[in-house]
Amino acid sequence: MNKPEAAESKEAFAALLHSNLAGVRKLRSASVLGAGQAALRMRLRGWQAARFTRTYADLMASDRYRPAAEFFLSDLYGPTDFSERDEELEHFLPALTRILPASAIHTLAVGVELDLLSESLDSAMVQALLAAGQTAEADVGEADYARAYRACTGRRERERQIELLLQIGDAIDGLTRKPLLRAAIALIKGPAHAAGMGALHDFLDRGFRAFRHMHGAAEFLAIIRERETRILARLHARHRAPFDLDRE
Repeated sequence: MNKPEAAESKEAFAALLHSNLAGVRKLRSASVLGAGQAALRMRLRGWQAARFTRTYADLMASDRYRPAAEFFLSDLYGPTDFSERDEELEHFLPALTRILPASAIHTLAVGVELDLLSESLDSAMVQALLAAGQTAEADVGEADYARAYRACTGRRERERQIELLLQIGDAIDGLTRKPLLRAAIALIKGPAHAAGMGALHDFLDRGFRAFRHMHGAAEFLAIIRERETRILARLHARHRAPFDLDRE
């Protein structure tokens, strides 16, 4: 790729990142939840995190894959609130566009798109659970989750969620092969925190460390794709045990 093409791609990725940040900000401001709804959303996200831990217990127990699995759980799939990271991204976007390569800007854009989609799907799930009589005081059960899942989301949106998750993993894996970028992220830890970009820096740093530890993410990502796709199919097929992949 020549330099003009690289610059054009970088500007396009920055525009995509800006659009995704605006979308997630609009969604959050439009979906201010009452205390009960907010508590139920945290229960929902806690259930999803526990499900991820069960589904990938073997990866969590693997010396090679545990850091990447934990990163997916804490920074992409789990109950973390990404508002602070996204606010930093929006505030420092012009500077980041100058500093970071196009591939890193694109990775951040996809990360915020996943955040946007997940926020939307979780909000719909909360409404479906409430409509079914779920309360914030009661644990979300597997059957409750499966019914709400089918009631409020189409298959295409869930397939897109899986695809974005895998895109981010693949992109971070590629970025770990850029030694200058790895060194730069390590070097700017102090200045980044001092400048108000601590959440953003820590997100990038955790991802880099986790994926560099694997020395190649192809098998890890293939496992994620295969299991998440099977679970999605089993949920839509009304399988009696959609999350127990050992049961047919």
